[in-house]
Amino acid sequence: MTTTSENRGLSLHDAARAQGVTFEREAVPEDRFVEANGMRFHYLDWGNPDAPDMLLLHGFAQTCHSWDFVALAFCDRFHVVSLDQRGHGDSDWSEEGDYSPETQQEDIAAVVEAIGLKDFVLMGLSMGGRNSFTYAANHRDDIRALVIVDAGPQNMRSGSQNIRNFVQQEDELDSVDDFVQRVLKFNPRRDPVQVRGSILHNLKQLPNGKWTWKYDKRFRQPGGRRFQQDPETTARLWGYLESLACPTLVVRGALSDIIALDTAGNMHERIPNGQLATVENAGHLVMGDNPSGFERAVSEFLADIG
Repeated sequence: MTTTSENRGLSLHDAARAQGVTFEREAVPEDRFVEANGMRFHYLDWGNPDAPDMLLLHGFAQTCHSWDFVALAFCDRFHVVSLDQRGHGDSDWSEEGDYSPETQQEDIAAVVEAIGLKDFVLMGLSMGGRNSFTYAANHRDDIRALVIVDAGPQNMRSGSQNIRNFVQQEDELDSVDDFVQRVLKFNPRRDPVQVRGSILHNLKQLPNGKWTWKYDKRFRQPGGRRFQQDPETTARLWGYLESLACPTLVVRGALSDIIALDTAGNMHERIPNGQLATVENAGHLVMGDNPSGFERAVSEFLADIG
């Protein structure tokens, strides 16, 4: 697998170098599938199976490829697995439209068992971050360390509204370039070449020649509960954080419009054995906005836990 840009022809490895990502080898992941919780899940296995396991969970409306730079940086030290969660990428979509947090927890547990992950580092962004700390709180014996990336018990309204506006736009466009321009308008911090290389994994071409997102269309429908939050859910999520037993790093983008600075600070204070890292020049999509800064923050954390 290579992530390329048609504009410059950059391979994944050249693009990573251009972004300041460091890595030991030009690893190429293997696409794999696993049956779990009644569905077929796609994941990338980055090799090195004798190393400690690491599981990566993407954010809402993304795919496992959103972690490519991170996986490349850590696959010399870890057996890295990056999962397409239900309804996203090349994993099955729920026929019933069931994307509840509870069902996603069942998915993670079933995938972990099916692949055979043990004593692993769990890392998640946004939706994947919430899924990660919820799973870690309820499966203490499984987790070596946890990295929560720009996710928490409560989101800022402005950021949630921005995401809602983005995903509910017209979802069939004439070309990949049209989607690249849409992403850059939403997040001008991203490098256009990097965006084009990564977005190809999150698009598919329709029989009519147009292009659309490779995640369940129901996520893009107005009126969904994904962007709503009630006090009971917020309190339950804080409880999960306070019950964590593993070393935990909270990573926040300095320019994030999703996780407020005081929320990240409260998470740091209320998580036992928790640490906080702020990545400069990064918004909500931390590892995409500043890959090298994210890599440094996580590497320092993992070096301390052994």
